[in-house]
Amino acid sequence: MWDYTDTVTEHFQNPRNVGEIENADGVGDVGSLACGDALKLTLKIENDRIVDAKFKTFGCASAIASSSALTEMIKGMSIAEAEKITNEDIANFLGGLPKEKMHCSVMGREALEAALADFRGVALPKAEGEVVCECFGVTDLEVVRAIKESHLRSVEEITNFTKAGGGCGKCEGRLQELLNKTVSEGLRVVPLKKSRQRMTTLQKIKKIEDVLEREIRPGLRMDGGDIELIDVDGDFVTVSLRGQCTSCFKSQTTIKEFVEKKLREQVLDSLVVEEDK
Repeated sequence: MWDYTDTVTEHFQNPRNVGEIENADGVGDVGSLACGDALKLTLKIENDRIVDAKFKTFGCASAIASSSALTEMIKGMSIAEAEKITNEDIANFLGGLPKEKMHCSVMGREALEAALADFRGVALPKAEGEVVCECFGVTDLEVVRAIKESHLRSVEEITNFTKAGGGCGKCEGRLQELLNKTVSEGLRVVPLKKSRQRMTTLQKIKKIEDVLEREIRPGLRMDGGDIELIDVDGDFVTVSLRGQCTSCFKSQTTIKEFVEKKLREQVLDSLVVEEDK
């Protein structure tokens, strides 16, 4: 699956500071369950220093690891020090994150900013921005900030850091406009590659399901078997064999030589198909 560092794996399998501080001095709630990622960060602050931090996260391994790392980083910091934490700092603490998962470190930084703003009793400017990605509720201010802070140079990178454009894809034109406008004169903007059409996650799932139904299921059902799509995470596709296929000693051959081959031919040549265990 994803190429995670040992530190990411450790913080995912053994997350630190899970929970919620009662009567917290600062609370940061970011993301949403509808968008697939959500983080609640609570802080205990004494004499302008963070003495405790806890989190609750709904999301993938990277989201959990990023949240765990963040709480470890900020405990003991002064507010002034914590305000300087960037998403890159969180990713570096973990030894790096897959580029497609950088939005998890961004969510951690946003939660910290929200919690510190709550401590001070001030509002964050997020609500003032124009929503450019309705699928994930990302504003133009968030996109522009990500471009500037992380030196983004393509729409694909914007998606990796903010999730904008990762749903239906309708906002990609607007994202390109923001990118062109934000990047300084003379710097090279990398356009979407024309030789290989970029698909959103929803488009990819739809094409995979279509190929499964049209090309793969009929052959498996002839032998009393079937197949179910379990998950699509980047280029990794997880499926589960059903019926007679579950006990077949050639199941791995079916997965690699039949299912994966068909999906690579008709959806994307970089797909990797794995069986759900």
